[in-house]
Amino acid sequence: MTGGGAPEDADAQEAARRLFAGPCAFVAGAATAASLPPARGPEVAFAGRSNVGKSSLINTLTGRGALARTSSTPGRTRQINFFDLGGRLTLVDLPGYGHARAGRGEAGAWSRLTALYLRGRQGLRRVVVLIDARRGIGEADREVMALLDEAAVSYQVVLTKIDKAPAAADAVAQVAAEIAGRPAAHPDVLATSARAETGIDALRAALAALAAPGQLG
Repeated sequence: MTGGGAPEDADAQEAARRLFAGPCAFVAGAATAASLPPARGPEVAFAGRSNVGKSSLINTLTGRGALARTSSTPGRTRQINFFDLGGRLTLVDLPGYGHARAGRGEAGAWSRLTALYLRGRQGLRRVVVLIDARRGIGEADREVMALLDEAAVSYQVVLTKIDKAPAAADAVAQVAAEIAGRPAAHPDVLATSARAETGIDALRAALAALAAPGQLG
């Protein structure tokens, strides 16, 4: 990253802020392959371990307190949820992975549905893989990234809860070093905090760049 506050960066962040401040509505929830809605345009999916802060981040990005449900109970999100952002971008909340409370059959069904979505979804532009900054990349995260590499699905690693990490710069550097050789990984690792709103403008700008063209009010 470079300093200096380039005007084009400020313009991109302002355009992204306006996009994410606009209309955003729940479209559908899919618990089976048959219930997946047809793609309506560009999609960005959010993936992460259970309780990584995925729903909180989506709520903060859109400035809505309860767009995506949050819970202290790992594994509560059991379907793929779709949200339309101003008719230009669909935000997709994937079920959390790596939780121990689900039965083997349930967890397997969620995994198969998510894998089916990730491998064959038309319009999927990027997967945001969320990593808890305090814990770093775990084995479940590596399995998901390997799946995305194999399927040639572009993904970007975003650290959550960076305000709670003892050494934020070290957390970012360690994750960046690990993903450097992965073929489908975006090279920029973003550090965020939903609570402190750290890195939210940068993440909005990165996602808005993937949206369909349109006039912003």
